[in-house]
Amino acid sequence: MKRPTIADIARRAGVSKGAVSYALNGQPGVSEATRQRIIAIAQEIGFNPNSAARALSGSTANAVGLALCRPARILGIEPFFMELISGVEAELSARSYALTLQVVADPDAEIAVYRRWWGERRVDGVFVCDLRIDDRRVPVLEELQLPAVVIGGPDHTGTLACVWADDTAALVETIEYLVALGHRRVARVGGLPDLLHTEIRTRAFTEACRRLGLTDSVTVSSDYTGEEGARATRRLLSSANRPTAIMYDNDVMAIAGLAVAQEMGLAVPNDLSIVAWDDSALCQLTHPPLTALGRDIPAYGGHAARQLLAAIEGRAIGAYQHETAHLTPRGSTAAPRLG
Repeated sequence: MKRPTIADIARRAGVSKGAVSYALNGQPGVSEATRQRIIAIAQEIGFNPNSAARALSGSTANAVGLALCRPARILGIEPFFMELISGVEAELSARSYALTLQVVADPDAEIAVYRRWWGERRVDGVFVCDLRIDDRRVPVLEELQLPAVVIGGPDHTGTLACVWADDTAALVETIEYLVALGHRRVARVGGLPDLLHTEIRTRAFTEACRRLGLTDSVTVSSDYTGEEGARATRRLLSSANRPTAIMYDNDVMAIAGLAVAQEMGLAVPNDLSIVAWDDSALCQLTHPPLTALGRDIPAYGGHAARQLLAAIEGRAIGAYQHETAHLTPRGSTAAPRLG
């Protein structure tokens, strides 16, 4: 897809290229109404006069973009993204590339950011996080032909390259471990339900529990925050047939769940076992320390950065499978108390 030019604006506005130049540079020679119409068209098609010289020279931005559709406050407390970015930055800085990070409110705003970055030549490529089923961002990036690497997958990525891990295998390992300890009532506090990796984990949890005969298993959705994780835990532990083990889709919710269990007078792990996804230093600082599924997240980010830099250089890339998260048992899991 061709980047917008002054000629494109002139054609849509029905004026000469000189008139467009006058309008965008604040020079006399056009009426105020024409100036405003030209500026509106330039914004609509993603043209930025400040990037014109770079576009003409064909030079690169030496930057890549990451737009995240998450509340900024979550990014400040969730270790996963900070570790992921640290791995990305380690690779980028070695190549004198910068990372442009922008938090957006919704998928439409994220797509608008991609179009603006592409039109302004602000970045040479982008990372795509939190993949959704039939994700609208994928065809947009394919249309723009903007180099991109999806952090997730491997399905629903279209022609885009991806870096992914086998969440199904990690979840099955965890359920089998809890069953081996003697648990028969297992619950899961999942993440945002519209995300592909949440759907993959939910399907794997349901199938594993059915195969192992856990008829009272249940999944509830949350948003990765401690507040929602705590609310979900209270509902589960207040039910008539409360679970003896709960696994959480991130460490922040697991820590909140631990606090709720202790607040309700339950002993961890004798009355309730807890497992966190995405091991972090926080998991080891609680009492008891949390059993967790862990992987080398900075290395995960580093692989994604190397894939994206290769795509920017025009090299053919595809799907890269990162290591599967492994379970590290700690003090928050044990055989359930009898009776």
